[in-house]
Amino acid sequence: MNKFYVALMALSCSTAALAQQKGTESKANYQLASKFSPEKLKKLIFTTSITPNWINHSDRFWYEFSDSNGKYWYMVNPVANKKELLFENISLAAQVSRIVKNPVDAQHLTLNNVKFTKDEKNVRFQVLSTKDTLKSADEIKKLTNKSDTLTKKTFFLEYNLATKKLRELSDSTKEKSRLSWASFSPDTSTVIFAKNFNLYWMDKANYEKALKNESDSTIVEHAITTDGVQYYAWAGDEYSTTTGDTKKDTKKPNRRSAWVNWSPDGKYFAISRKDNRSLNPLWVINNVGSKRPTLETYKYLLPGEVDSTETELYIIELATKSKKRINVTAFKNQTLSLWTKDASSSSYKGDHYINYWLGTNSEFYIARSSRDLKRIDLLRVDINGTVTTLVEERSNVYQDIKKPYLLKNGAAFIHWSQRDGWGHYYLYNRQGKLQSQLTEGAYNCEEITAVDEATNSLYFTANGREAKEDPYYLHHYSVSLNGGQPKLLNPGNYDHQVSVSESGRFFVNNSSRVNTIPEMNLFNSNGQLVMPLGKADLSQLFAAGYKFPEPFTVKAGDGVTDLYGVMYKPFDFDSTKTYPIVEYVYPGPQTEAVNKSFGRSMDRIDRLAQFGMVVITVGNRGGHPARSKWYHTYGYGNLRDYGLEDKKVAAEQLANRHPYLDINRVGITGHSGGGFMSTAAMLVYPDFFKVAVSGAGNHENNIYNRWWSERHHGVVEKVSAKGDTTFTYTIDQNTSLAKNLKGKLLIATGDIDNNVHPANSIRMVDALIKANKRFDFLLLPGQRHAFGDMTEYFFWKMGDYFSQHLIGNSKYEEVDMVEINREKPKN
Repeated sequence: MNKFYVALMALSCSTAALAQQKGTESKANYQLASKFSPEKLKKLIFTTSITPNWINHSDRFWYEFSDSNGKYWYMVNPVANKKELLFENISLAAQVSRIVKNPVDAQHLTLNNVKFTKDEKNVRFQVLSTKDTLKSADEIKKLTNKSDTLTKKTFFLEYNLATKKLRELSDSTKEKSRLSWASFSPDTSTVIFAKNFNLYWMDKANYEKALKNESDSTIVEHAITTDGVQYYAWAGDEYSTTTGDTKKDTKKPNRRSAWVNWSPDGKYFAISRKDNRSLNPLWVINNVGSKRPTLETYKYLLPGEVDSTETELYIIELATKSKKRINVTAFKNQTLSLWTKDASSSSYKGDHYINYWLGTNSEFYIARSSRDLKRIDLLRVDINGTVTTLVEERSNVYQDIKKPYLLKNGAAFIHWSQRDGWGHYYLYNRQGKLQSQLTEGAYNCEEITAVDEATNSLYFTANGREAKEDPYYLHHYSVSLNGGQPKLLNPGNYDHQVSVSESGRFFVNNSSRVNTIPEMNLFNSNGQLVMPLGKADLSQLFAAGYKFPEPFTVKAGDGVTDLYGVMYKPFDFDSTKTYPIVEYVYPGPQTEAVNKSFGRSMDRIDRLAQFGMVVITVGNRGGHPARSKWYHTYGYGNLRDYGLEDKKVAAEQLANRHPYLDINRVGITGHSGGGFMSTAAMLVYPDFFKVAVSGAGNHENNIYNRWWSERHHGVVEKVSAKGDTTFTYTIDQNTSLAKNLKGKLLIATGDIDNNVHPANSIRMVDALIKANKRFDFLLLPGQRHAFGDMTEYFFWKMGDYFSQHLIGNSKYEEVDMVEINREKPKN
């Protein structure tokens, strides 16, 4: 035996021993992953953010807060700097028990639909009991199983704040539910709705009849239009998209909302209409929804397809019911955005919400966008039919648009634009002449939260302005309409989500990072802390073994651009061991799958790491729009591959920093765009990414919806010498690279996904088979895009797949998924 052979044998033995040692230390931890299931997290995590319920549009509000001791309701008066319990739980629980006849204690109060009365003397809410009661006549009429006529009784209760006494409301006293299809005129005398593909109206007296019984044969209703047909309906198409319900009688659809926009004086309303009859349909087959498999048909416009019709804009005069078509045509296949006034106290007449147009009695504002979104116009439309172009936005890549804010009854307006590469506010006069740029710099303005014209102050949210912070963290600011530097109102190195009172004088601030306990505080418009409102109770979560993830920063593939991510480790992490890396991805461009505050997507990311992997999420060039326009549109024209390099180099940089990361065991997973991206990664970098689990991926973006695909990838508009306009669209597809697959790939889809059609996954499967590749395919019956009630099953299949192919062992040999079974009682 020569020396070379001896050395080779020794090396082989040592490699085998090392592999055996790694196999011993790397065992998938199913038990730890099961400790943080969605069902368990419901009992470990309580209130992490507060939603203020502003009382009758004032600065006062109430909110609900829960911790490990139970649930509480608080009322806050910011002006008086006063916070107090809305109810005394022990007393209220006793009163509820007496009325409902179900025992309730102070820690287990459940109140639904809590609402103050107009006089603010009483609070009304509902409590569900265990008492059986007969369903309503309308409910029984809709039943498939006619014997299922019983339901649990809901008690309607009223609590007097002065006497602290509770009473049950009689049928005549309790608040009637509103009918969702009713669009009230500003004086509430007329109700507009859609039926039989047309517009109808009825008076208030007949609406009152409908409130009692929608099937009342004495209800009188009048047609405004008569030419509506399916797919060319007034107020939109009842059956242009699937809902999952089988519609047997399409000739007699029920009343439905018309979504009309009213003038403030109620004399006119605006509405758009589009002829979709020539658009091609798609189909899915529901094999498990009923006795017979059912075919669902819906209109679905694919990128690059001919769109032969244009959106029509109409103004209808209420008194005469006459309609006038407004000529707003400028671009072929243009999109119209009909803006509505922000909801406020003036949006309500009694209990009825009025959907006002954005404008005055004589005019309203809309946006007009070209199909490629490179041209966007802000328009003012007069009721006489005159259309005035106020602002023209032009770009070589697609653009975004936001609703303008009208000042001084339309004498001026605030416009949001990315014309200098960042989202900023600009002040224009009524004629559309630029007066000044209100904000500027390398940061992104997000939303106008309030305007105080008395003090000339604009309040808004923005991100990226504060140095040495993650640029995605949102903050609240004010700036003078006369110019100057913005004032930061909620400092702190956290992500801040705000809710502002209608007056703009106060705001509730929810702040956290992925690695901090959420806090909720009340501030005034000067940025002064009024009072703390709460801090999340994570005591039981930590007691179960939870540990915060770790934010990180790396460089993109260009070596210059900063990318921000989060690393999730197993809670039993041991730095002396090595772990595979799994990237959880969503490429955007409308968002990125990187959490910025605590508690989002915990069950998908934190829990996946518990099998014994380090899971990372990280942004990529071409991702989130909250950064620069350059960053956001980086992938324009290269929608398949644009983000892959950044995912690869991020994992490499982290592995260089941390010896416990095994760069030779890298997996990737994602859903929807992330499903498409994870498969693309396996095919573009087949020697780097070893395992992928791809859910509901749009692997062939030429058969995904036109809006997303054309918007973010681009569509080419061509105008012939004769003036004819056509559109062409080409894009690289995952299927063309099927021959490159080297690693382990699991593709999953729901079979009735009407967002990303199952054909995307099936064509990927077809390409892999034709390339003679071994892979795995999971079809989830009766599931739409989000996988519905099979989400948990899919999670454990994903855990199995990564455990087997990255860690080295899994529970594939076990038939039962005991981790799911143990969560549910057996019948």
